Amino acid sequence: MGLFFADDSYDESRRMTGFARYKQLLSFYAGRWVKLNLLASLGALPLAAGIALAILTSSVLVLLPVSLAGGAIFGPFLAAVYDSIFRGLRDAPGSWREHWRRSWRQNAKASLLPGALDGLLAGLYAFLLYMLWVAETPPSPGTVALLVFSALLFLALNLLYWPQLVLFQQSNGLRLYNAVLFTIRYFWRVMGAAALALAWAAVFLLFAPWTLLPAPFIGLWFILFVCELSLYRRLDGALHIEEQFRAVEGDPWREGE
Repeated sequence: MGLFFADDSYDESRRMTGFARYKQLLSFYAGRWVKLNLLASLGALPLAAGIALAILTSSVLVLLPVSLAGGAIFGPFLAAVYDSIFRGLRDAPGSWREHWRRSWRQNAKASLLPGALDGLLAGLYAFLLYMLWVAETPPSPGTVALLVFSALLFLALNLLYWPQLVLFQQSNGLRLYNAVLFTIRYFWRVMGAAALALAWAAVFLLFAPWTLLPAPFIGLWFILFVCELSLYRRLDGALHIEEQFRAVEGDPWREGE
């Protein structure tokens, strides 16, 4: 049984395609991703508490250091979620605990800086949205459009940068370069995935505090899984993900024949 869908309509001994692949991956990996989401929620607490403190005190001087520090703490947790999702997408063997420990060994150091920058930008967005919410004059349509477009670019960059961080040993500049080229080549596909992520975040924001209840369980991994699944075939074609890992990890579908 996959999340929301019965999974008895396909052959689990082979890799499926299309919507059946979505259900297959949920059937195989949803349980482990929920556990990683719970751990990531704990890792996000310092960032969330710091941003809340900055908003309550209306202080940018508080926002900057707490967002950077909280984002750096959250970075390795976020990398572990991305790592597990991409292991699932390429059907890598191993338990979630093994993947979790391996991700921390391989990605923790590299994820500190991008995590800090993500935390800073997330804090700035949250602070700005609060300022617009309490402002006496509502923002103009142009301001709203600019905020939405910048948020889409921010999310698109994350959807393309973090997979490279957990998959390959590269420089930050090369990851950004690849992300920009991929966005240019598949602009509408990437923007569509970013729009899904933005809509997901908007739902959790607009319906808070009720959405705080499911957030630790599905708040992060589910939307990342959906977005990366929509991009995976093109990412694999551009970065040769499975070709590079198959020699090391093997092909589980062929091995099961």
